[in-house]
Amino acid sequence: MGLRQGSARWRAQGGAWAAAPLRRVALLASLSLAGCGPAAQAPAAAAPPPVPVGVVVATPATLGVLTELPGRTEASRVAQVRARVAGILQRRLFREGSDVKAGQPLFRIDDAPYRATLASAKAALARAEANLMQTRAQAERYRPLAAAKAVSEQDYIAAQAAFRQAEADVAAGQAAVQTAQINLGYAAVSAPIAGRIGRALVTEGALVGQGEATQLAVVQQIDPLYVNFTQPAADVLRLRAAIASGRLQGPGGTVPVSVLLEDGSVYPLRGKLLFSDLSVDPSSGQITLRAEVPNPKTALLPGLFVRVRLEQAQAPSAIALPQQAVQRGGDGDTVLVVGADGKVQRRPVKVSLGQDRQWVVLDGLQGGEQVVVDGFQKLRPNATVKAVPWQEAASATSSAAAAPPASAASAAGR
Repeated sequence: MGLRQGSARWRAQGGAWAAAPLRRVALLASLSLAGCGPAAQAPAAAAPPPVPVGVVVATPATLGVLTELPGRTEASRVAQVRARVAGILQRRLFREGSDVKAGQPLFRIDDAPYRATLASAKAALARAEANLMQTRAQAERYRPLAAAKAVSEQDYIAAQAAFRQAEADVAAGQAAVQTAQINLGYAAVSAPIAGRIGRALVTEGALVGQGEATQLAVVQQIDPLYVNFTQPAADVLRLRAAIASGRLQGPGGTVPVSVLLEDGSVYPLRGKLLFSDLSVDPSSGQITLRAEVPNPKTALLPGLFVRVRLEQAQAPSAIALPQQAVQRGGDGDTVLVVGADGKVQRRPVKVSLGQDRQWVVLDGLQGGEQVVVDGFQKLRPNATVKAVPWQEAASATSSAAAAPPASAASAAGR
C-alpha cells in the first residue's frame, strides 16, 4: 500500500517536471510573435532623390534648313592641248603637273616645212603685187585714150580685166601668206587657258597631227572649282511645296555652300550655288545642281567624292538643339522632354541639319519646353528628374555624335 502511494507521487512530480519545458517554449514563441507585430516593424525606405539631367530650353527662331547631298568635284575649265599641224615633236617646254599661263609655250613641232611654205607664199605675193603694178598703169593709160577714141573699146576692157585679175592674185597671195604664218605659229604649241597641266601624252620624236589633231596634254583650271551634285526630284518638289505653303521661306539671294571631305572634315572656304538643272534625269529621278567653290591653294582636286551642305530654305519658327539631344530609331526622330511633374516623356520630332553640331527641329516642340541633352544613362522608368542647365563643355567628352538625320526636304515634306 505504501509502495503504490509512493509510485503515484513520483509519477505526478515527474509529469509536472516534464511539462515545464513545453510551457517555456510556448512562452518564448508567444513573445517572439508579439515582437513581430505592427508596432515592432522597421520604418519604410525613403524615396530616392530626383535624378539630375542636363536640359536646354526650346527657343523658336528663324533658322536655315540645311540639306546634305553627295557630289564630285570638277575643274571649272578643261582644255585639251592638241597638235594642229603635222610634224615631228621636237621639245616639251613645261614641267608636268605644274601651273601654266595662257599662251605659255608647251611643245615645239619641227617648223622647217612651214617656214619654207611661208617663204614661198611671200614670193608669190611679191610676184602678184608686181603684176598688179603693171596692169594698173596700163589700165590708167588706156582710160583717157578710150575716152578720145584713140584705142578700141575692146583693148580698154582687156586692160581693165587684167588689172582686176592682178588685184585678185594679190589678195590670194596675201591669204596664202597668212595661212603659212598661222601654220608656222601652230608649230609652237601654247597653253589655251591658264591652269594646271597634267602629264605629257606624247614624247619627243613622235609624229603628231598626221591626219588628226593629236592630243598632247590636258590643262585644267581648278580655281575656282565646280562641285556637281544631285538631289531627288521628290525632295525638291516637297521643298517647293513647303515654301509655297508658308511652312518654309525661300533662301533669297546667293545660296552658300559648304563642302565636307571624305574624312569628315569641312573645307574652310565656302562656295555658292550656281544653278539647278531644269530637267530630271529619267534613269535616276535626280536633279543636277552645281556649286562654285574657291580653291586658291589647290587643296581640292577634280574627281573627289565630297558631300555638299547648302541652305535651301529657312524655317521661321524652328528650334536648334544639340545633336546628342535627338535620338534616332525605326519610328523616326525623338527627344526627351521634362514635364511640369518632373517626369520625362518621349516626343517625336521632325528635324533637319543644322550648324555647329546642332540640329534644327521643324515640328514637335513648343517654345519654353525643357529638352534632355545629358544624363540619359541615369534615367529610370517613371523616375522623377531634376532639370539642370546643360553645359556643353562638361558633356562634350561623354556624349557621342549622332548620325545625321534625313534631308531637309524630306523632313519638310513629312
